[in-house]
Amino acid sequence: MQQYIIRRMLLNGVVLLLVATMVFAALRVDSDQVVNRFAAGCFHAGEDTQQCKNVAKNLLGLDESIPKQYVDFMKNTLTLDFGKTFSEKKPVLHEITSRAAPSIELGLLQIVVALLVGVPVGVISAIRQDKWVDYILRFVAIFFLGIPVFIIAVFVILFTTRYAGGTGLDQWLGPGSDWKDLWEDPVKNLQRVTGPALVGGLGTGAVLMRFLRSQMLEVMRQDYVRTAWAKGLRERVVIVRHALKNALIPVLTVIGLLLGSVISGNVILETQYNIPGIGFFVTSAALQGDFPVIQGIVLVVAVMLVFINLMVDIAYGWLDPRIRYS
Repeated sequence: MQQYIIRRMLLNGVVLLLVATMVFAALRVDSDQVVNRFAAGCFHAGEDTQQCKNVAKNLLGLDESIPKQYVDFMKNTLTLDFGKTFSEKKPVLHEITSRAAPSIELGLLQIVVALLVGVPVGVISAIRQDKWVDYILRFVAIFFLGIPVFIIAVFVILFTTRYAGGTGLDQWLGPGSDWKDLWEDPVKNLQRVTGPALVGGLGTGAVLMRFLRSQMLEVMRQDYVRTAWAKGLRERVVIVRHALKNALIPVLTVIGLLLGSVISGNVILETQYNIPGIGFFVTSAALQGDFPVIQGIVLVVAVMLVFINLMVDIAYGWLDPRIRYS
């Protein structure tokens, strides 16, 4: 098991190196635009344009040779120094961490909704294959799979603001104007995140349900499951102890992607519901051309996704020991 984990860690280290290299190269592809964005305040002050650009290149480290820039970039990345924002000149890492709590809260609630809906629905749909319950559940899953969650969010917001005003639904499912932390005002906080948590959780739960249903149908046809039925075990014991555990192995990949959304944030949903998380922050940074913010968020999300994938790989080895030796 230790060798299996070491191999996975080395592989993930290579992935992080490649991601960091790609982020480094992205700044150098169109460095003039980044320099112009950084020097925008100097331009408005009426100073010499070329002098402003030279100062900006010096502050961004673009006046050095490419190898020197690459070494400095890797050193700063290892020390979590992503530079300062173009707009407010504040440390990027501090800005990201200060906005992480709303994204983490929203992501965790979406995962809870997806698991509470996707797992039981997938199991019921599999054990009641081709029954009317199966058809209804599959129709609902295909509905949420076929329509993007941000489109569903538009209709939810439209319905709650136009037709459900004064009923309380507009407060729980509609967008709000002010944000309250969970510890500051739990009720107001939950009112702001309930809508995007339900919309995003149901959309992701539909993916989970489809994966789990197909895996359950495959596992239910295995010999050891038929043997369990032949022994006269109860349906709950056969499903939970014999079928579900093995069916969950491929589903862990989907759950790992769900966990990745905790840090990466729900870019569109956070913007639609005015939630001041990482997704809303990266949208604002993209519109303003704030490259250090985008660069920092990409690196932070990459590290978290690689770490989550490592945890998923370890869980694979725990659930199925054959994977360790393959």
